[in-house]
Amino acid sequence: MSRTIRAFLAVELPEAVTAALGELVGALSAADLRGVRLVRPEGIHLTLKFLGDIDEDQVGPIAGAVSRIVETQPPLAVELGDAGAFPDGQRPRVLWVGLTGETGPLLRLQADIAESLVPLGFERERRPFSPHLTVARIRDGTTLLDRRRASDALSAAPFRRGLSVPVESVSLMRSILRPGGAEYERLASLALSHSPCRGGE
Repeated sequence: MSRTIRAFLAVELPEAVTAALGELVGALSAADLRGVRLVRPEGIHLTLKFLGDIDEDQVGPIAGAVSRIVETQPPLAVELGDAGAFPDGQRPRVLWVGLTGETGPLLRLQADIAESLVPLGFERERRPFSPHLTVARIRDGTTLLDRRRASDALSAAPFRRGLSVPVESVSLMRSILRPGGAEYERLASLALSHSPCRGGE
């Protein structure tokens, strides 16, 4: 009998970007915000598709479907952009850092990956993909004043915009929920065409 695991597809971040996001998370932590759950910098990814709970037996078919998409796509790069909040800065639920650069090719890549998974039983997304890096989530029940304080703290926090986020592979990740927060395990790394991940092919 196969086990159920919680999985998603993402682009893993280079160390320089993780360090920059760590500085931003540190600044938010120092602001002593109420109702804000910060994301550990090493746990931040560019999520392309959340898969939810899947059977372990699905790992191979998922990796195969995604590999057939990414191996035809050239590597691309996006950059750290401005910070923002979903749904807006007045009533934020999620604080994030946006991405600039080759976002058009990234959107097409994400759409092709999502479409490749439909025959495996994964539904099409109802909302358009918005590439971002989540740095904090606001807990339910947090007052409007504390939500605005969190948004203001994000806007005031210094961080290094313009850092490159190379998209050379897509990782199939497992999320393991622990008392201290989620931990992540890479189940597969699927290289884009002609990327360094392929060893210079």
